[in-house]
This record gives sequence, structure tokens and C-alpha cells, in this order.
Amino acid sequence: MSSSVAGPDCCGGLGNIDFRKADLCVMTRLLGYVDPSDPSFVAAVLTIIFNPLFWNVVARWEQKTRKLSRAFGSPYLGCYALGGAVLLLNALRSHCFTQAMLSQPRMDSLDNLPAYGAGLGLLVGGSVLVLSSFFALGFTGTFLGDYFGILKEARVTTFPFSVLDNPMYWGSTANYLGWAVMHASPAGLLLTVVVALAYTVATLYEEPFTAEIYRQKASQSHKGS
Repeated sequence: MSSSVAGPDCCGGLGNIDFRKADLCVMTRLLGYVDPSDPSFVAAVLTIIFNPLFWNVVARWEQKTRKLSRAFGSPYLGCYALGGAVLLLNALRSHCFTQAMLSQPRMDSLDNLPAYGAGLGLLVGGSVLVLSSFFALGFTGTFLGDYFGILKEARVTTFPFSVLDNPMYWGSTANYLGWAVMHASPAGLLLTVVVALAYTVATLYEEPFTAEIYRQKASQSHKGS
């Protein structure tokens, strides 16, 4: 579909734009390129939603029952097993995301070198956040080790946590956004919105629990001293 179908006048011309409706206008343009019933698009949405739900449910179950730790013989091996499952699920999510983009039309207004460069910049920036988060947390810190009782001395506050909350989540979101822009893909842009929403819900669920774990640890350490 050509971008001329919904040109610059989709909100009544630049002189008549109601900025309260600008976001709706952009969303309407994107939806004009996307078939939400396409199986690859549906698969991408399902994997995006399922992944954080899976690791949060399993981690909470482990924290309450310690069944993974007992099944694998140690909390570290249980955490490695969960981390491996999460990595495989994330690879599947990325594959479904890419297939959904390839199966849907491109947007002419994004299909140019400057947009590609901007997308590449987002991809690089997102990768920096993801990798630096991983190195700061380590494998067990990245893959929910605190739910297995594997705690650091204190919550990590070095870069990139010193400049951004939940940098791994937002770095991953930037990666998907950059990938979508590089492919000039309206479907990819909409799926990135789903990624951001899924991570926002995940942080609302995870942050208070993680904070409470470290509050209890600090309280116990204070009593012990």
C-alpha cells in the first residue's frame, strides 16, 4: 500500500491539526497498513504477551515452592534452566516479530536512508542498554535469580541503572523499534507498542516484589549486626 493513501492531510491539513488527536491520526495511518488477523501478526502478539507472563509466573512459583531448585539440585541450576528457557522464548518472539513484518506492507515514508539510519541508531543504543545491563547484573541477576534466593549485596545502581530504570526492558523495546524502522514496517511499529505495554505491566508487577526482597535482606543484615 502506498503512503499516499493517508497523506499529510489525514488530520485536516497542518493548519487545522488538533494536537489532541495527533496520536490517533498516526495510529489510524499505521492500522491502514496492518492486517491484525494475519497469522504471523497474531503469533507475534501472543509471544510478546506470553514471554513476560511466563517468566514472572514461573519465578513467583519458584519463590514460593523452591520446586525448580529442588528439581535441578541447586538454585543456581534452576535459575540457569529458567534463563535458558527465557532466551529460547525471546528468540521465538524475535522470529515471530520479524515474520510479521515481512508478511505485511512497507510504509513508503519510512523506506529511505535517513529512516534506516535512525532505526540502526536505535538498534545500537538498545543493544548497549541490554548488554550493559547483562554485564552489570550477571546471568543470575538478569534471569530472576533473586526469586531463587540468589541475591547481590545490594540492588545494582551502576550504569545503565544509574541513568534509566529497567534498562534491559527499554533497551529491548528500542531494539524492536529500530528493527521496525529499518524495515519500514507499520506492523513492526504496532508490535513495538505491544512490547512496550507488556514490559510496562511486567515492571509494575516485578518492581514492588524485588524491592521487598532487598528490603527484607537489608533488615535481616541489620538485625544480624
